[in-house]
Amino acid sequence: MEGKNETPVSEFLFLGLTNHLYQKIVLFNMLLFVYLVTMGGNLGMVTLIWADPRLHTPMYFFLSHLSFVDMCSSSSIAPRMLYDIFTEKKAISFVGCAIQSWFAGLFVGTECFLLAAMAYDRDTAICKSLLYTLIMSKRVCAQLVVGPYAFAIINITTHTTLAFCLPFCGSNTINHFFCDVSPLFSLACADSWVNKVVLFVLSGAIGVFSCLIIIVSYVSILMTILKIQTADGKRKAFSTCSSHLAAVSILYGTLFFIYVRPSASFSLNINKMISLFYTVVIPMLNPLIYSLRNKEVKGAFRRKVQKKHFPAGR
Repeated sequence: MEGKNETPVSEFLFLGLTNHLYQKIVLFNMLLFVYLVTMGGNLGMVTLIWADPRLHTPMYFFLSHLSFVDMCSSSSIAPRMLYDIFTEKKAISFVGCAIQSWFAGLFVGTECFLLAAMAYDRDTAICKSLLYTLIMSKRVCAQLVVGPYAFAIINITTHTTLAFCLPFCGSNTINHFFCDVSPLFSLACADSWVNKVVLFVLSGAIGVFSCLIIIVSYVSILMTILKIQTADGKRKAFSTCSSHLAAVSILYGTLFFIYVRPSASFSLNINKMISLFYTVVIPMLNPLIYSLRNKEVKGAFRRKVQKKHFPAGR
């Protein structure tokens, strides 16, 4: 190592998604539209849930936090990415990179555990309906929301600390559009094997643990539904879970593919495309899934529109 230039890296440069002008224009317009829909949809969902007393139930309490997390997750990535699309030098400071990496990982991890908490809520509502209000008290709901944030903070703080304690003294160009920890490993001047193992183990543990909660919950739900005698009763029970199942399938399928793959199948270009999907597109899909497939949400929206345009007494 003697004689090697070991000047510490003070900033990182993103390669971005494309260098072609036409593609940049199309990409910018698409991503701006997606981001605006994401913010409008999730903010509207949060506002609707908190404004309508009929939606003041544990299920919608969790959904409001899921929408909040989606807004924060998208906002930690999309504005900077939109700014960088037409910027020749896509630079971010060392500290700025660490901060972006921490927040991006925080909200993705939180969403995983929130979806697990929502699965437990659905399990309780369907399988223990008579005790539902007793089991899902305000205190329990608060714990099931605080827990995901706490676990996610521990997880991402571990990854970020280990990653940014590595020495970076050579190339500072990241083959990505935001500061994810995985592409940083190839830039380190030291062996990052431990970091990769910790990332694989912790990310895998989070995915497996939260996914196990979801699977156990839905096995219990399925067994209960099969005992229902009427087709209408079965259909109603399934309808309360369909939106959640769709959201779970999309997010977990994407995250398992990107973080829990064998290293031999790892490709940074594929990684960028998948990362774009889970950081920008999925936060837009969740409010659409829950609003289009949920009669209570659509009913609350209609009531607010009617109240605005046709107030009582007029």
